[in-house]
Amino acid sequence: MKNIALFGGSFDPLHVGHEAIINALDGLLDIDEIIVVPTFLNPFKTSSSADAQDRYDVLKNRFKNKKNVFISDYEIKQKTKVPSIDSVKHFLKSYKKVYLVIGADNLEKLHLWQDYNELKNLVTFIVATRDNISIPKKYITLHVDETVSSTQIRQGQKQLQKRIENITKVLDDNKAEAIEVFDLREKNYFVEYAIIASSLSQRHTLALLNHMKDDLKPAEHFNNVDESGDWIVVDLGDILVHIMTSEYRVKYDMESFLSDLSDGQEGL
Repeated sequence: MKNIALFGGSFDPLHVGHEAIINALDGLLDIDEIIVVPTFLNPFKTSSSADAQDRYDVLKNRFKNKKNVFISDYEIKQKTKVPSIDSVKHFLKSYKKVYLVIGADNLEKLHLWQDYNELKNLVTFIVATRDNISIPKKYITLHVDETVSSTQIRQGQKQLQKRIENITKVLDDNKAEAIEVFDLREKNYFVEYAIIASSLSQRHTLALLNHMKDDLKPAEHFNNVDESGDWIVVDLGDILVHIMTSEYRVKYDMESFLSDLSDGQEGL
């Protein structure tokens, strides 16, 4: 029977800190497999930002090429909060030894976990370093360099969504038409979002650009503006804005290209 490292969590969202932990586990001790277990709902929380199945799918896609990393839907299938001890007992039916991976930030409340006294006798804890928190010698310390948290990621996403709302409002308030937003995160594209808006004329295209500059500066940094009468492209770093006359929008069909990227297709 094999030995496993069991790494559970909300993964809401998955971030580089999680990946750093999984990478650090690879080849550690006598661990044969790493099993990642997304929760249906964290026992200490009342809700999650992303749907459980969506979080599971993201994990499956991200680690599909790692042969010793497996994503388990055990907790998701329970459709309720699952304490760690239940998952540990489930996997001990099929595996010889379970290393339970937690973050150092969990140490303070570890004794409050359900049936902790029984749990600590069933597993060997591996504790991932975080925020310079001291880890007692009785635990195996897993050194990881990444410090990005799910909370920080969500805050960044909220800020990005607010920026998109501000941009689309400026365009809409100044009579841009057919405004569309494309989510291109994790699509191997050079920006995270693209926005397309139709103008009424060449003059209106330029006017919309000027309104963006007047209303969005200094909050937005205009890295580059590529101007032609019928089509203006505004590079805001992680957001790209296309302002096009209706004729040019039909001619170049940018939304089909961006939709293909959004759907995970190859595009052009």
